[in-house]
Amino acid sequence: MKHYDYRTRGTCSTLISIDYDENSHIIEKVKFTNGCPGNTLGVSILVKGKTLEEVKTLLSGVKCGFKSTSCPDQLSIACSRVLSGE
Repeated sequence: MKHYDYRTRGTCSTLISIDYDENSHIIEKVKFTNGCPGNTLGVSILVKGKTLEEVKTLLSGVKCGFKSTSCPDQLSIACSRVLSGE
């Protein structure tokens, strides 16, 4: 099991923590620090069991109101960073 922390930009959440299988890229757990509790908990539950690649594709570009990003979009960026080895 690998762990990755991503500091978000432009959202109410400030940190996203991802636990995932290094070989299969399957997400075991996602935790948002701050943000809208119901929404971030819902996203965390929905992505469990999906691969980093799936989540990156599904959530990329999701906006929050007039912001240029969102917590789901930031999660897709975090997945991209994990996949690129950052």
